Amino acid sequence: MKWHVFLCVLLMYNLKVSSSSSAANRCFCQVTGSLDDCACDVETIDTFNNEQLFPKLQKLLESDYFRFYKVNLNKPCPFWKDNSLCGQKNCAVIPCTPNEVPEGIKTNDHHNMYSAEANQECEKAEKLGAVNSSLSEETRQSLREWSKHDDEAERFCVIDDEESPDSQYVDLLLNPERFTGYKGPEAWQIWNSIYEENCFKPYTVKRPLNPMSAYSGSDGKMFYSWLEGQCVEKRAFFRLVSGLHSSINIHLSARFLLDDNWYEKKWGHNVSEFQQRFDAQLTNGEGPKRLRNLYFLYLIELRALAKILPVLQRPSFQLYTGQSVQDQQLKLQLIELLQVAKSFPLHFDETTLFAGNKEEAATLKEDFRLTFRNISRIMDCVGCFKCRLWGKLQTQGLGTVLKILFSERQIEALPKSSNSRPTFQLSRQELVSLLNAFGRISTSIRELENFRSLLSMVR
Repeated sequence: MKWHVFLCVLLMYNLKVSSSSSAANRCFCQVTGSLDDCACDVETIDTFNNEQLFPKLQKLLESDYFRFYKVNLNKPCPFWKDNSLCGQKNCAVIPCTPNEVPEGIKTNDHHNMYSAEANQECEKAEKLGAVNSSLSEETRQSLREWSKHDDEAERFCVIDDEESPDSQYVDLLLNPERFTGYKGPEAWQIWNSIYEENCFKPYTVKRPLNPMSAYSGSDGKMFYSWLEGQCVEKRAFFRLVSGLHSSINIHLSARFLLDDNWYEKKWGHNVSEFQQRFDAQLTNGEGPKRLRNLYFLYLIELRALAKILPVLQRPSFQLYTGQSVQDQQLKLQLIELLQVAKSFPLHFDETTLFAGNKEEAATLKEDFRLTFRNISRIMDCVGCFKCRLWGKLQTQGLGTVLKILFSERQIEALPKSSNSRPTFQLSRQELVSLLNAFGRISTSIRELENFRSLLSMVR
């Protein structure tokens, strides 16, 4: 038995016989050492994220290109009738006015972002229109639909229609993810729908109404016990969802409304809220597993950033806001960040997924894709607009991660000529959600250090 495992067992035993064990031990004693299905350990991730990657990533996300996200928050819930939108004032989202969004972003969100220059792309489009003037409008529409269908077939999530009048730009820096007061049965219904209907688990496995509470079935086994004996793909899917859930709960605990009076609002770390979700005693041992799943999610998203590097290094790729000097500098910052991501010494090996029988692997992969698309649709059922915003962004980001990891052949087959249509593409919305979603996971890992420190003072 490894020393850290022995230490955790000893600490957990002491928890039962002594009330003096620290709260930090109860949350974090099992959040150490190697991770299941990975050749990595928690300590390596902590050091890498907090010291090397987190500062660069936060600076990048403050730029105009990555702070503006277009989203439709008015889509109806496709699964049940829900008119009980959150009445809390902190649930509101402040959309951008037309003059707040850089003109370059608005005019180029509908163009392929791999063009060398936006005006060159417009010129090409005009020439193409002249050449194809003999095509009927019906034929042109069919070509557009075919292209859209091909793109949709690669996606693991449902993306909002940017042309819809209900889609609006939101400044993510002015609408931060934090506790809004949205909780209880309505909020739990969202996560229960995800866990109960979308995690490949046996129908006999049930959860309580509150998916973050302690739970033990009639046979005395914990909810997580059903994972034993499952294939690596099904374990991975559940751990991704659990890791995302954990990350969101860390954000809410770290940016909790501590005081609200007539002259100020005070946001900060709510230690007891964090304990309710992750303390081993309060969750019957499940809390630390949730935190370990966060680290698993981090590895998956980090791997996607490393894989996308050759796509974004292409000369034809640009980040276009209309300010050429800043755009060039931002691309250099992005490439530098991805190179840091690639330098991580213990990346997740995605080739271990779907590596069995070809037919079975293909079926499982398609189930994986459709199941996650379903989860992205559930985000339109979230009653709190701010929670819906960040839920949609983070599921879209994770969906983009899966698209990248499962498109290795297309990425490797990228044409060397910038005049050829790339075999793999990302829209601006996908790139913005990818980086911001990883920013949320990176922030969660960084916040765990703060909670460790705060909990060390709690008995």
